[in-house]
Amino acid sequence: MPLRQRLENLPVGQKLLAALLVLLTTVLLVANLTFISAAYWISQESMAPQALQAIGRLVSNPALAAEALESSAKAQALLNELTSYSPLRAAALYDGEGNRLAQMQHGDRLNLPDNYRHIEAWRVTEFRSNQVITLPRAGQPSGHLLLVASSELPVAFYTGTLTASLGILIFSVLLWLVIARQIKRLITRPIHELEELSRQVTREENYALRAGRGNHDEIGSLAEAFNTMLSRIEAREQQLKRARDDSQAAYDQAQGLAEETRHTNRKLELEVQVRSKIEKKLTGFQNYLNSIIDSMPSALIALDEQLYVTQWNQEASALSGTRLDEALNQPIYLAFEPLKPFLAQIKATIEQHTVERIERVTWIKDEEPKHYALTFYPLMGGAGRGVVIRIDDITQRLSLEEMMVQSEKMLSVGGLAAGMAHEINNPLGAILHNVQNIRRRLSADLPKNLEYAEQTGVELATINRYLEGREVPQLLDGIQQAGARAAKIVTHMLSFSRRSNRQMAPCDLPALIDQAVEIAGNDFDLAIGFDFKGQAIIRQFDPQLGPVPGTANELEQVLLNLLKNAAQAIHLREDDREPGRIILRTRLNPPWAEIQVEDNGIGMSENVRKRTFEPFFTTKEIGQGTGLGLSVSYFIITNNHKGQMEVHSTLGQGTCFTLRIPLAGSQLPPYERTQLEH
Repeated sequence: MPLRQRLENLPVGQKLLAALLVLLTTVLLVANLTFISAAYWISQESMAPQALQAIGRLVSNPALAAEALESSAKAQALLNELTSYSPLRAAALYDGEGNRLAQMQHGDRLNLPDNYRHIEAWRVTEFRSNQVITLPRAGQPSGHLLLVASSELPVAFYTGTLTASLGILIFSVLLWLVIARQIKRLITRPIHELEELSRQVTREENYALRAGRGNHDEIGSLAEAFNTMLSRIEAREQQLKRARDDSQAAYDQAQGLAEETRHTNRKLELEVQVRSKIEKKLTGFQNYLNSIIDSMPSALIALDEQLYVTQWNQEASALSGTRLDEALNQPIYLAFEPLKPFLAQIKATIEQHTVERIERVTWIKDEEPKHYALTFYPLMGGAGRGVVIRIDDITQRLSLEEMMVQSEKMLSVGGLAAGMAHEINNPLGAILHNVQNIRRRLSADLPKNLEYAEQTGVELATINRYLEGREVPQLLDGIQQAGARAAKIVTHMLSFSRRSNRQMAPCDLPALIDQAVEIAGNDFDLAIGFDFKGQAIIRQFDPQLGPVPGTANELEQVLLNLLKNAAQAIHLREDDREPGRIILRTRLNPPWAEIQVEDNGIGMSENVRKRTFEPFFTTKEIGQGTGLGLSVSYFIITNNHKGQMEVHSTLGQGTCFTLRIPLAGSQLPPYERTQLEH
């Protein structure tokens, strides 16, 4: 047991005595240490220097000093005479040149300096009291005597200190015994008596006992409180005895009846436990099966032989709009009315035990046509025959198939446009070349032009004045500008129609956006009569954004689709008081490079915005749009460039498309389309 725990378990009286003993011992030790330290300090700071000074005055006698400095032997003889001085620990005699002639030491040897010049350095490391006495000589350099005091106190001091300490100790022990007797009489004995009384009450259960009144202190108050507690316990004990006697009779009477019912209850408990375990296992297994069925992405419906619903998962509830509690034990044609035309196939599945498949049916859900595939599986088991109906939503799969077909068509159209562009380039080249030749043939700077003019009797200056008067050079400028513009349009069309090899390369987004704006302007001038160039095109390009990894042709296709949609949205506005405005932004937002195309057109409702990127979804009239532009753009950004594409729109205020492209080849997960619905 640790010492601390032992001390804590001591009685109160012993704790007080132990504390008093520790206090007296501590005081005695502190007093002795203080007395010894003071004596040592007095010896070092007062007695030792005085003793060294007295010895120095004796030795510094001129006659004695001159004799001692004559030789080492005389110097040693002088030092030997000083050995009888107990305060002296060591001494050294140095001649006029500073060399040590002799030395004297008591006890362990000290490392005294060999030369007088080393004394100052030696004093730094020596903590004993020391003095240097100068020994004068007539007509010769003076010598020096180094005296080192002893730090030890005399034995008598220690003997006297020990005697005084023993006397104090004996007095302290006697004082401690006297105090211990009083503590035992005033504290320990009353506590023992109270403790013995409490044990007697506990042992005999006799609450009529009382403690004797003691002094008017805390122990006396404790004895009075103990007597009061005994009085109340005694009264309560009497009440309990009367209540116990009254209840014993009732208890004996009920004991017999309880014994009879105990056996019956035990049997019922066993039966209930067995049934509870069975029901718990069945419920858990049923919940497990229901969780599996509900987690299926297809609608699953189980029917019995009479075509009544026996199983109905969550997808079936979402598809039909009928809850589980409403569908169970109902005929299938009432629970799911669209399946009514297929009752014959369902019955054939039950009777012939064959699997029936219906590849495609179209039902209206949320005011939109949806396509589904139906499969009927025969069900056999101990509960009888039945059928399981699985309904799969194939709308997206069919949309993707149609999109692939439409993409092939658009690839063919793109090839045709490229061929036409090549064919247009030839006459455009001839037009621009002939305009250049006409200017050269009319120039007065060519000698051959002057020669032919002289042969025909015509002056070129007169012809040029006529042409300038009729503004023919301006007409030639118009032809050249129109041809150059047509050639540039063809060049852009060829660049745009080339199939992308999907190899990432650094793209200058501002240049790419400007080129897309120019193509869009030419396209809208011819397509719908909308003056695209007349709109306010606001460019807000981030100067900190450098080249971005991407496929230029694909990004240009995305930008062209967004510019077309923005211009058409502005064109469809009814309020023309505010001019049309398209804002093109680029921004560095690590790890993304962002492109924004914002317009102040008619905007979109929330339902239209949620379906913006669905294939073949369009709000345009028949023949004006395929519904593939934004879906293809979404695919290019999210799949080909591993980026993100989102749209924010307010009906009547405008729309803002945001493209995010990873920087420096960062491969981040594509932006989930579901985030567009929140």
